[in-house]
Amino acid sequence: MLRVALVAGEVSGDNLGAGLMAALRARVPDIHFEGVGGEAMAAAGMECWYPADALSVMGLTEVVRHLPRLLRLRRDLRRRWEAQPPDVFVGIDAPDFNLGLERRLKAQGVPTVHYVSPSVWAWREGRVKTIARACDRVLCLLPFEPDFYARHAVAADFVGHPLAARIVHQTDLSGGKQQLGLATDKPVLAVLPGSRLGEIGRLGPDFVDAIGRLLAERADLQVIAPLATDAGRDRFEALLRESGLEHRVTVSVGNARACMAAADVLMMASGTATLEGLLHGRPMVVAYRVAPSTYRLVRALKLMKVDVYSLPNLLTGERLVDELIQDDLSGDALCQSVNALLDDPERVTRMQQAFRSVHETLACDSDALAADAVLATAGHVT
Repeated sequence: MLRVALVAGEVSGDNLGAGLMAALRARVPDIHFEGVGGEAMAAAGMECWYPADALSVMGLTEVVRHLPRLLRLRRDLRRRWEAQPPDVFVGIDAPDFNLGLERRLKAQGVPTVHYVSPSVWAWREGRVKTIARACDRVLCLLPFEPDFYARHAVAADFVGHPLAARIVHQTDLSGGKQQLGLATDKPVLAVLPGSRLGEIGRLGPDFVDAIGRLLAERADLQVIAPLATDAGRDRFEALLRESGLEHRVTVSVGNARACMAAADVLMMASGTATLEGLLHGRPMVVAYRVAPSTYRLVRALKLMKVDVYSLPNLLTGERLVDELIQDDLSGDALCQSVNALLDDPERVTRMQQAFRSVHETLACDSDALAADAVLATAGHVT
C-alpha cells in the first residue's frame, strides 16, 4: 500500500489536497492518506489527525499566541512520520509550518513535495535556499515559477492554477449585472479594498475619495463593494459614512466573484484577488501600500526582486494594469486610472485578450499533473 502524508492549512489548501487525492487514487487504488486536512480531504478518504484550521493563524500577535501549540503539533507529526516513514510527504501551501517539517523528513530520507510555491521570486529570494533543503520537488501554480527554481537547481513543475478551471472568462457583462439587480446599460465599478482590516485601513480612505470623485463626474456610475468579512464591511461602511457616500455604494460580504462578473472596471488591492479579476477578464486598477517604515526597510535591504507588483502584469509580462504604489496612491490617481479604462474600449479589449491568453495557460488539469509529479517523486511507477 502506498502511504501519502499530507498537511494542508485553510480552505484553499484543503481543496487542493482533495483534488490531488482523487487523482492519486485514480492512479493507485491501493493508497492511504494521513495527516492534516479539512472537510474536503476527509471526505476524499484522508485519515485526519488534526483539522486544517489548526494551522489557520493570521497576524503576528496571533502567531505568537499560538506558537507553542503549533510547535507541539509539528513535533507530533514529525515523530509519527519518523517512526513510520510515509512513501512521500506533500506539504500544501502553509510554508511557515510545512517547510520546517519537510526539511526534517527529507533529512530522514522521506521524499518531500511542496505544493504551491511561496513568492520567493518576488520577495526575500534567499528563502529559496530553505526550500532547496526542504523539498525534493515544488509544484507551481504560475508558469514562470519553474524557470526561477531551475536557476537555483530546485526541481519544480508547473501544474496550472485550479481557479482557472472554475472561473469562466467572459466579456459579456449583462448576465452578471442582471444577477445582482444592476442596470445593464450603465457602467459598474467594483471596489475591492482588501480582505484584511489593515489593508482597508491603509487603502480605504483613498478608495472612498476616488469613489466620490468618480460619482461627481459620472452620475450613471454604479458602485459595488464586496468585502471579505463582516468586520471589513463595517470598516469600509464607516469610511463611506464619513464621506457622505453610504447611499451611493452597494456594500456586501462574500460575493466578490459575482461582483467581478458584473463589473466594467475593478479597483482593487494588490493580491491574489487580482488573479481572479484576470480570470474573469475584467480590466482593473491595482493599489498597494504598506506601513512607511516597512516600505523603507524593504527598499533599503533590496528585498523586493520584481519591478511590477500585480499578478496580471507579472503573468502577461506587460505593464497592462495601472499599479498605484505607496506614495503614488491617491484618490485622484485612482479616479484618473478608472476613467481612463471607462473611456478607452480599445485598451480594455487589448487587456482582455492578454488576460484570456493567461487564462488558457493556467487552465491545466492541475490535479492530474500534481498527482503525476507526486508519484514520480515517490518513485512509484503506475
